[in-house]
Amino acid sequence: MQASGYSQENVHPVDERLPNSRLFALGLQHVLMMYAGAVAVPLIVGRALQLTPQEVALLISADLFCCGIVTLIQSAGATRWFGIKLPVMMGVTFAAVGPMVAMGNANPGHIGAQYVFGSIIGAGILAMLLAPLVSRMLKFFPPVVTGTIITVIGISLMRVGINWIFGNPFGPTAPQIVDPVHAAWLDAATGAVGSQVPEGLKLAPTLDNPRYATLQGMGISALVMLVILCIVKFTRGFLANISVLLGIVVGCLAATAMGLMHFDKVASAKWFDVVLPFHFGMPKFDPIMIITMTLVMIVVMIESTGMFLALGEMTGRKVAREDLTRGLRTDGLGTLIGGIFNAFPYTSFSQNVGLVAVTGVRSRYVCIAGGLILLVLGLLPKMSALVESIPTVVLGGAGIVMFGMVAATGIRILANVDFKHNHYNSLIVAVSIGVGMIPLVAPKYSQWIPHSVHPLIESGIVLASICALVLNVFFNGANGDAEAAAEAAKQADAG
Repeated sequence: MQASGYSQENVHPVDERLPNSRLFALGLQHVLMMYAGAVAVPLIVGRALQLTPQEVALLISADLFCCGIVTLIQSAGATRWFGIKLPVMMGVTFAAVGPMVAMGNANPGHIGAQYVFGSIIGAGILAMLLAPLVSRMLKFFPPVVTGTIITVIGISLMRVGINWIFGNPFGPTAPQIVDPVHAAWLDAATGAVGSQVPEGLKLAPTLDNPRYATLQGMGISALVMLVILCIVKFTRGFLANISVLLGIVVGCLAATAMGLMHFDKVASAKWFDVVLPFHFGMPKFDPIMIITMTLVMIVVMIESTGMFLALGEMTGRKVAREDLTRGLRTDGLGTLIGGIFNAFPYTSFSQNVGLVAVTGVRSRYVCIAGGLILLVLGLLPKMSALVESIPTVVLGGAGIVMFGMVAATGIRILANVDFKHNHYNSLIVAVSIGVGMIPLVAPKYSQWIPHSVHPLIESGIVLASICALVLNVFFNGANGDAEAAAEAAKQADAG
């Protein structure tokens, strides 16, 4: 993959200030890759809280607005206390969806929203206090651990990209098999109105979803992937850096021509709206809910540690314990800001780590530009509706390339691990990757396990991280330090 194509004497690529004329395109590329995930959570939580469509739209705007603020803090490094100063895009974590939906189901409406945002504010404060303790674990991340975690991150993300390809081309991923009693789905899939379900469909207990794995969707995804690969192969410099963006643009044109991309929401959306704090009233603080959300934040910080180390190795910048503390503390600050502005817990988005690997652009100012774009989208609902109208099949073609690059980075780090003289390392990698695959292969495996521990076991990344850490200490002791990780990063970067 080509390097960024820019150079400034005595300036690390991470701190390189790119021309303003190019920052917008590079920043927009990052925004497009994280947008689907950013809007999915407010849609899910808003429906669980039984909010009106207007209030759900407000949640989406607030989420984008907070994504922008926290991305700016994380990438720019607001103070000596916050910001890891790496190319990081911050987004709402899916790890918090389960607890938030449970809170919403127990207390629907504005009361439930007050409990949800109260728990988020409390967890954000506790996460900031816990960040220095979590960062002390850095010495337990030698190359055999970081390489394994980054490989599992890439493999886990591949499921997201694949679901984008085979899922509903008009919105969130659709299931392969559906129950015909879901009239709302049938309305959309068959054109039936209300209960006017075709007679043949009423007779079947289950039904193949006609929107799953359509030839049109797969064709668009393949087109996007082909465009990206051709641009990378036959161009240099800036065009190669925005290969993903150009692939998405071509995919959108194809989707529009096939009638898969619609602009109804764009026409009906407002031009401008202001995001105000405590829209649903003053938050309510329940100790049990706060503790539950704090457990989620601990999981988030474990995942963020892997993301930050991955970025450090991709960009060639060593992540010291102080850097990790600032990054994790920003996760907590972002969560606190999210609770105040009617939004959610935040973490570094792993999708965008893959984009750094694909483009070779390591400047954090690209993500600063992306943060500014997110701020604007949060204030301009019409523009955010335009981005939201992009079918997921368009993103799927780009996702395969980017998420595969994350896994390739992990494999490249593992290539520098001593497997010849230390056969324990092979066991660490083998068992950790196997454990990390459990939630991907058998997502229902936790159905009989108490719900209180689900946040810890539903993420393959967290399972692989914990397994690799424990096995490395068991076999190799606790002496693997950050210096070894930095040396592996240099070798991987030179490879």
